[in-house]
Amino acid sequence: YRALIFPLLIREGKPTPFFTFVLALLFCVFNGYLQGRSLSNYAMYPPGWLKDPCFITGFMGWLLGMAINIHSDHILRNLRKPGETGYKIPRGGMFEYVSGANFFGEILEWFGFALACCTIESLAFALCSLFILGSRAKQHHR
Repeated sequence: YRALIFPLLIREGKPTPFFTFVLALLFCVFNGYLQGRSLSNYAMYPPGWLKDPCFITGFMGWLLGMAINIHSDHILRNLRKPGETGYKIPRGGMFEYVSGANFFGEILEWFGFALACCTIESLAFALCSLFILGSRAKQHHR
């Protein structure tokens, strides 16, 4: 969603510096490889894993996080009318509870993914998401 769909939905805004784009691309490629390799070659799941409470709870956390993330992004994209500038405080959805609802949703997504997968690699990604997005959320809150 974040890499393929979201960029097509956003309106014009500040341009992304090329170096930032390259770093984000490298991170996504490396992380995608790491997660895929971990799940396809090293993770061992017992029969019936998809019915295990750990997987179900993780999957539900991932699904809820994704729904919060998508809804929060929708609110953010529609804060201003075309041509309008200036800061606006988002309202509705999880923004009524946290100032960085989109970040909260994405962090919840990846901790749900980590719980569903139960791998060191998925936990590492969830923690990276927490630290990176958490610091961005703190900046946005200020």
